Amino acid sequence: MNRMSRPAIDPAIASGGAATRDGQPISYSRAPASDLAPWIARFYVTVVDAPSDHAVSCGIFSDTAMVRVQLRGDWTAETAEGRREMGRAALYFGPQTVRMPITVKGSFTSVGLSFRAGACHALGKVKLDAMCDRLAPLEMLGLSSQAWMDLFAEGGTPEAWCCAMEEDMRRLITRCGAAEPDPVAASVEAAAFANPEITVARLAQQCGIEQRKLERLVRRDFGLPPKQVLRRARALDMASHLRGVADHDEAEALALRYYDQSHLIREFTALFGMSPRQFVDLPQPLMTLSLETRQARRLETIARIAPGDIKPWQ
Repeated sequence: MNRMSRPAIDPAIASGGAATRDGQPISYSRAPASDLAPWIARFYVTVVDAPSDHAVSCGIFSDTAMVRVQLRGDWTAETAEGRREMGRAALYFGPQTVRMPITVKGSFTSVGLSFRAGACHALGKVKLDAMCDRLAPLEMLGLSSQAWMDLFAEGGTPEAWCCAMEEDMRRLITRCGAAEPDPVAASVEAAAFANPEITVARLAQQCGIEQRKLERLVRRDFGLPPKQVLRRARALDMASHLRGVADHDEAEALALRYYDQSHLIREFTALFGMSPRQFVDLPQPLMTLSLETRQARRLETIARIAPGDIKPWQ
């Protein structure tokens, strides 16, 4: 399936940084320093300007646990525990099993990081299956919400903010003496990026462990059974393609992950709450920002681009 058409954009918002060829705002994001790579997947800084009375009704869908610090904007999130309304806040988000509806009013700045699979267990024995589609104060990870709000000096550059996050994460890892996540979690991450059509039995064989042990480890480190992890990865890659933040040369390969059009529509609607056509035709600025950051990491992980390269959608 080729991209249906150019994805709809919200003309009222403007990026404070880079944008796609289609004019959609994208974040500043990068991989962590090598000493943090076992625990941290990505750092990001998002700056979007909008009229003070403009409301964006959208959503996010992250396959990793994240720290998100909201520096501007009035935010509402529909979580598994109900609606949460917030302004400036520093929060821990568990991974999403389905699209999480989000609204934001006015200009917004969001800064944060995504964790590697297994990192939250290694850092604080966090049970990811209990945190899926939920959010909580940073204190549950041993971080200070107020200290993180204070990390980001007004007028600081995105790179300076990423460096500030790196330094605080180094302190946390040293303080808690965290072991590196189980290497099987990294193997499952890589498979979800490169070959999410793989069967769970074949994945266990590839990882060199029994299937039952793989299922226990994946549920602990991803919050979901392995079959659902792979299903989510397929859908997120297709969503990235539909929003124009994927490598267009992969379009045919991504489509072939689904048996036919009805299979795609059924799977996509179950996870995103709308059809692929609706997903293209409705502005999705927050979702596109989330997908673009993940897709940048994916392409670096599977070596389709080198870290720091211009991305295919820019």
